[in-house]
Amino acid sequence: MQQIIYFILRNKNFLLFFVLFLISVFLTINSHSYHKNQYVNSANFISGGIYSVKSSITDYFDLKNQNEKLAEENRLLHLQLQNIEFSSNGSESNNLVKDSMVSLITGKVINNSYSKTKNQLTINKGSINGVKIDMGVISPEGLVGIVSHTSKNFASVQSILNSNSQVAAKFKKSNHFGSLVWDGKEYNVVQLKEIPRVAHVALGDTIVTDGRSTIFPEGILIGTVKDFEIEEVGDYYNINIDLFADMTSLKHVYLVARNDAQEIKQLEKEANNVEQ
Repeated sequence: MQQIIYFILRNKNFLLFFVLFLISVFLTINSHSYHKNQYVNSANFISGGIYSVKSSITDYFDLKNQNEKLAEENRLLHLQLQNIEFSSNGSESNNLVKDSMVSLITGKVINNSYSKTKNQLTINKGSINGVKIDMGVISPEGLVGIVSHTSKNFASVQSILNSNSQVAAKFKKSNHFGSLVWDGKEYNVVQLKEIPRVAHVALGDTIVTDGRSTIFPEGILIGTVKDFEIEEVGDYYNINIDLFADMTSLKHVYLVARNDAQEIKQLEKEANNVEQ
């Protein structure tokens, strides 16, 4: 305490000047609107900068939570879009969620390959989350692959960039359909086979899933026609398709299940047994 008193006595002139200076500044700001506005603007600028930095730090550490929320919102939007598509094709359901023709599960890619001939992906959802073998996998941009194996917490996906992959696909503008395969050459280009030469094919035509299998519903985006030619021997096209999905940077995906798949499989099984 004594040291504080000594400090004040030694610097009394400076301290008196500083106090009078603060009083004069306060009186000036309150008596002149221009100075008051400048002070308020400066204070807002400083506090705004501090809050901005704080917000940036908070947002950074909250990115995981926000990404999960966005993925869930996108899942619901995809679900609604699929129901709208089915409704336009004759479905009588008006309840987009309850009477959905498809189910979607969000997932995250934790391992991915695209430079091999038999590429696989690993996602962070498994049987405990409802994932089953033969569920389709899509990204926000388009087709990705099909679930081939599951464990309790993870699932392995056979990528469309796999020489064993085969997906039923068609032209969006028509009902001409064929098989989507991969020749193992380019990571962003697949091939559409068995399209007859009577079909009208043009560069840039959009290719989608055709819904003839029980894996993917109709209308999932795949890509566009890059180039094409007629087979030297035969009546079919050789068509290269540029993929919509960037297979080298997959992160968030959706697992698709047709809710009518089991009924269709059972019906086809019974029909085959009758024929035999």
